[in-house]
Amino acid sequence: MANEMSLEYGEFEDWRGKKADPTKHGGVRASSIACVVEVLENMVFLSNATNFVSYFLKSMHYPAAESANMVTNFMGTSFLLTIFGGFISDSFFTRFKTFIIFCTLELLGLILLTIQAQESRLQPALNNKPSKSQEAILYTGLYAIAAGVGGVKAVLPAHGADQLDHRNQRLISSFFNWFFFSICLGGLISSTIMIWIEENLGWNWSFKISVVTLTVALCIFSMGFPIYRYKRPGGSPLTRIYKVFASAIGNRKVSLSEAENIENFGEKRNHDKFWFLNRALIGDSITANEVEETKTFLGLLPIFASTIMMNCCLAQLMTFSVQQGNIMNRSLNNFKIPTQSLTVFPLMIMLASIPLYEYLVRLFRIKNILPGKLNMFQPLRRIGLGLALASGSMVAAAIVEAKRREAANNNVILSVFWLGWQYLLLGLSDMLTLGGMLEFFYSEAPDSMRSVSTALSWCSTSMGYFISSVLVTISNSVSGHFGKEWLGGNDLNHTRLDLFYTLLCILNSLNLLNYIFWARRY
Repeated sequence: MANEMSLEYGEFEDWRGKKADPTKHGGVRASSIACVVEVLENMVFLSNATNFVSYFLKSMHYPAAESANMVTNFMGTSFLLTIFGGFISDSFFTRFKTFIIFCTLELLGLILLTIQAQESRLQPALNNKPSKSQEAILYTGLYAIAAGVGGVKAVLPAHGADQLDHRNQRLISSFFNWFFFSICLGGLISSTIMIWIEENLGWNWSFKISVVTLTVALCIFSMGFPIYRYKRPGGSPLTRIYKVFASAIGNRKVSLSEAENIENFGEKRNHDKFWFLNRALIGDSITANEVEETKTFLGLLPIFASTIMMNCCLAQLMTFSVQQGNIMNRSLNNFKIPTQSLTVFPLMIMLASIPLYEYLVRLFRIKNILPGKLNMFQPLRRIGLGLALASGSMVAAAIVEAKRREAANNNVILSVFWLGWQYLLLGLSDMLTLGGMLEFFYSEAPDSMRSVSTALSWCSTSMGYFISSVLVTISNSVSGHFGKEWLGGNDLNHTRLDLFYTLLCILNSLNLLNYIFWARRY
């Protein structure tokens, strides 16, 4: 045990490059900084992302369908680039340096959009689409933010978890629960304070506040450098995976019995899986650890792929749900509720549930009450429950949209609170799925691939947003051949959004069965 402890701490160093002292470096204090920074960074990201549809429609004068696709493409790119950010962190820089680089890039993109929102000559005239130069400024700022967000979200949770003792799995699990709490708190601020500012003071003020907030987040993170512990990157994990595959393919005609040291795997987590990769051990070019690292990463991919469809459902909250809310009754006494603020209700439930969950787990462990019941909160089971709730949310969304459309045809405007069901169910689904994925991918990942593996959680979100755009296009194309496009035009009262939601429900239910298959085999 002493050797393991020495090896564990020997892998980390302080900011001077010396061996990290566990009494001075890392720990709960250092990991809590990541949670504080996540509140501010996620507030900035979501406050802009959730309102980009309205910004593109009202300020940049893009059509509704194009605006929706622009938002999903932006969100998708942001989360997809987490793989790139994770790769950079695992291969070339420490997670601290990677965060500084990508957070600065996100800040520069925000500054560019702030300038455009401030200068009327950089915006199109009324009822005109933006010029080429105006579009160039918009897209440069937009995708600088996307690239920055990708790097930040890839390394921040992994950096926070690195500060903790990995032998204490309960502590790691607790960190990811509180990290998700920070994500939700940032979302709550963006759905209330920031949306009020955008609705009442305008976009230029929103961008200014975002720039200041992100600058503060960058400073807070940077000031923690003396107490952090750092892990040096171990070189490109993708190169090692490629070498394992190349060696296994090169030795495909050789008998497996000739592979030496097969019985000398460390954890043997995937010893019975991907057996064909054992051929890579023939010869001296590939080590047993490299083969095991490759097997472990490949074992994560089916779980990752099974969560994509849920995020396709989640994308609707950023697009069509906002458009639905805009044509519904948003009045509460004399106050008009911004549609985007509907996310407040599920966020408040999630913020309350995380401390309650932590309290119950601690209580059960102290009193040893029903210890077996805690297994239901293991990451894979939480993810499965989240996927099931996503299907339920699409059922609710389809029913509400059919009812809203029928009422609109009778000149009756439904209350926006009818959308609360889909917001609530999808919010809970996101809490269970994303929280479970962050913990699962970090804990199960090879030690040298934790940033890339944690980025799979966000990459799943990315693929969901892209698939949402593709499904909109396919649905319109197919339905157009049989009459009228489901989602054609700008008026939701003359579309069949309810049928699109039904399609998402069917696809996600099939995906749930696929997930159960892979989760049981893991």
